[in-house]
Amino acid sequence: MSQNMSGVPNELDVKAQKLMEEKDSESRTRVFTGPMSKVLTGILIIWTLFQVWANTFGMIGAVKLRTAHIMFLLPLAFMLYPTYKKERRRRKCVPVWDMLLIAAAVVGFGYILWRYDALAKTGRLNNTDVWIGVLCLVVVFEAARRASGNLAIIALIFLSYFAVWGKYIPGTFGTSSFTLKRVVKALVWDTNGILGTGANVSATYIFVFVLFGAFLKYSGFSQFINDIALTLVGRSPGGPAKVAVIASGLMGMINGSAIANVATTGTITIPLMKKTGYKKDFAAAVEAVASTGGQFTPPIMGAVGFVMAEFMVVSYTKVMLAAAIPAFLYYLTLIYSVHLEAKRLGLSGLSPENIPQAGRVLRERGHLLIPLVVLMALMLMGYTPLFAAIVAIFVTIPVSWLRKDTRMDLKTIVRATVEGSRSAIGVGISCIIIGVIIGSVNMTSLGLNFGNLILKVVGEGQLFLGGLMVMVMSTILGMGVPGVAAYVIVYVVAVPVLRATGATEMAANMFCLIYACLSNITPPVAMSSYVAAGIADSNMTKTSLIAMKLGIAGFILPFFFLNNPVLLYGSTEGVAMSETIRAFLTSSVGVLALSAGLAGFPLQKYSRGVTALRLACRAMLIVGGVLFVNPTLSTDIIGFVLIAAETAIDRLVLSRAKALEAA
Repeated sequence: MSQNMSGVPNELDVKAQKLMEEKDSESRTRVFTGPMSKVLTGILIIWTLFQVWANTFGMIGAVKLRTAHIMFLLPLAFMLYPTYKKERRRRKCVPVWDMLLIAAAVVGFGYILWRYDALAKTGRLNNTDVWIGVLCLVVVFEAARRASGNLAIIALIFLSYFAVWGKYIPGTFGTSSFTLKRVVKALVWDTNGILGTGANVSATYIFVFVLFGAFLKYSGFSQFINDIALTLVGRSPGGPAKVAVIASGLMGMINGSAIANVATTGTITIPLMKKTGYKKDFAAAVEAVASTGGQFTPPIMGAVGFVMAEFMVVSYTKVMLAAAIPAFLYYLTLIYSVHLEAKRLGLSGLSPENIPQAGRVLRERGHLLIPLVVLMALMLMGYTPLFAAIVAIFVTIPVSWLRKDTRMDLKTIVRATVEGSRSAIGVGISCIIIGVIIGSVNMTSLGLNFGNLILKVVGEGQLFLGGLMVMVMSTILGMGVPGVAAYVIVYVVAVPVLRATGATEMAANMFCLIYACLSNITPPVAMSSYVAAGIADSNMTKTSLIAMKLGIAGFILPFFFLNNPVLLYGSTEGVAMSETIRAFLTSSVGVLALSAGLAGFPLQKYSRGVTALRLACRAMLIVGGVLFVNPTLSTDIIGFVLIAAETAIDRLVLSRAKALEAA
């Protein structure tokens, strides 16, 4: 939470925090005072040191690392997250009932840590193993109920389907009758359950990259982003909104939480946009869309890209390159829409005295780019993302010492460490509980059965119809769920459907990722839009609808790369670079035309007072834009003809209007 000079959170920050706490259970945490505060800080620092050691020099097996990670994660969740929503948050010590839960978590997963090697040799569970497994499931669900809210309910539905009522369903979705021992073995002792992929990415990629984001923040990188964005677009029409797009997108890419990003950057950008002349609904929508897109924007992609790479068994570099063009087109659409709205309203940019000089910004804070350059360079050189991120964390500290204003002292390093590890708790709990979903789906073949049902409905090879159903499913399953968890849920259910209809592996995964993220701005839940609307005092539904229009590229692009993945650079063998470049350029023109058509404003830079395009011309722009986005030569030609014809009509109307004015 940002603070004023006196160190006291301002009124808008407090409001944003309350909005987050109302809708996002991850943000509802206790505040400890006295010795307990220092104890908590100490535990978080020890956890961080363990994670860094384990992911660098530590010779520890994968399952043991995940188990040890959970042994830190669960006690911290019970310490920080209140038992119920209206519980008194300010405390001097941990409640007794939470001490019992902490003990249960340590005993349960400590037993797994001790017993796992022996069990791996025989594969046979005794009664103690079963009841310890039940205990572990109980504490995981309780932690998820507090930290993840809706996700715990979803996981409980999947678990009950697997363990209880699935066997009573006739036909395709019926399951076998599973014993308690079989359920516990699948969800606790096997690596397809709570010790599976979710725990792995939480213990490795997510923790390390969230920590890296915290260190970047405390080095002054956020201020650098804001200043450099001001120098780039601050003077152009609607400059503050464009600054909000760039800053929120970059920060959302690092922190991986669209809702948290809206609540932090939105308290600055939304009032500035309103003050400049943008309507409150539009200002809130801009912030929501910009923060949401960061989750699929390279190079960090809010850590979800590493999960995708893990599932696909490919290098993260390949995922990052594939996401580059869709992310660029998404933000190009948003910036141009903001520009058109500024021209329509007759807004100007910021005055020169309010914009820092680019040279001075680079001299004073340009060195803060070095950690990101190191991160990218190491990954492109073939080093693992984990190694690259940990090196970048250690590089951040000495780099910050290059200038007095950015220097991180010991106190700042501790604060970055504590904030980074705290931020990893909520998403970590989400990753653990999705192991229940993955395990249940795998054991019941739910994903395969659902895919077969979709194929029966839409038919084999019907990519568009299959994609349409998956889009709806992805948006619904992703509502109110953190980005990483949303993608994983959608992955286990929806990716098999797309693969069965003929989509490539990368296209299917990227399709599900983007729609899972866009659920943050899709009504009726639209968590990002809700928080942004609350900060702006705007109507939530109207804000969400505007946000969907501003993020239109995100909603239409997946259908085109589903059919022709040329826009996913490097994802398809045999695609020439020239073909990707052509598709990228034509798609860029297409999203600009689409933005102009939806905004009702011509491509030319008209002065204030000129009316919006006629309905027919808007339709030409929209249809032409959509055809241009489709990466095939025939649709490009038709799109070019439509846009060129509309431009010619535009010029003719304008010249006649000027002639009449002159007469």
